Amino acid sequence: MTPDQAKFLLESVLPHLRQETATTAKVIAATPNANLDYRPSEKCMTADQLVWHLAAADVMFLEGILSGDFGKMPERPADATSPAQVSAWYAATMAGLTERLAAYTPDEAAKILDCFGFIQQPAAGILAFAIHHSIHHRGQLSAYIRPMGGKVPSIYGPSADDNPFAKA
Repeated sequence: MTPDQAKFLLESVLPHLRQETATTAKVIAATPNANLDYRPSEKCMTADQLVWHLAAADVMFLEGILSGDFGKMPERPADATSPAQVSAWYAATMAGLTERLAAYTPDEAAKILDCFGFIQQPAAGILAFAIHHSIHHRGQLSAYIRPMGGKVPSIYGPSADDNPFAKA
């Protein structure tokens, strides 16, 4: 991939990243603060673990793209104990990282990065992988919300709990 192609890819993916980040923040915030130990199976993460994994992994991927080092998950801030607090931390942190990526030069966007030894792609390509990882875990979390007593927000359209077109 040429530097100009990588920059084009990055500029094409950034609006998608911003939209997905906003949706992810909304899903995290919709997770009920009660019953954070809920999990549908013993093989699954608890809701609290999944909330943090989703937020932290998204930040880790962007920090990894920016630094070239994907080995470190961020530590959970002491003041991010509820899903609403995690959502606020996530939205603010992702906004800053996204703006740093938006300033990438074509050469930076084209730099080949090694992500965990199994993905070697230009920085712009790893961003697309990161978005898919986030969507995967956000889907898991959205399936936890209703059994926990919460309301599932709209994600790509209305949900049964968040539908402006439904009859009252």
